[in-house]
Amino acid sequence: MPLIIDGVELENGYCIDILVERKLVLELKAVERTTDIHFSQTLNYLKLGKFKLGLLINFNVPRLKLGIRRVINTK
Repeated sequence: MPLIIDGVELENGYCIDILVERKLVLELKAVERTTDIHFSQTLNYLKLGKFKLGLLINFNVPRLKLGIRRVINTK
C-alpha cells in the first residue's frame, strides 16, 4: 500500500502480507505471542485501505485456532 502524506507519495509504504478479494487483510506472524502493537499494525492497514475485516494470525502456537485474532475496522 502506498503511503501518501499531503499529496506526496513515500516510497516506503506499508506492505500487507495477504489481501483476499480486496476485502480481507491477513497479517501473518510467527512470534511467541502477539501484542497490541501487532493488533494496531493490522488495524492501521484496515483503516488506510478502507477495508472492514482483518485476521492477525500467529503460527507459533500449538493449535492454529489459538493464534487467530479477528480485527474489525468500525470506521
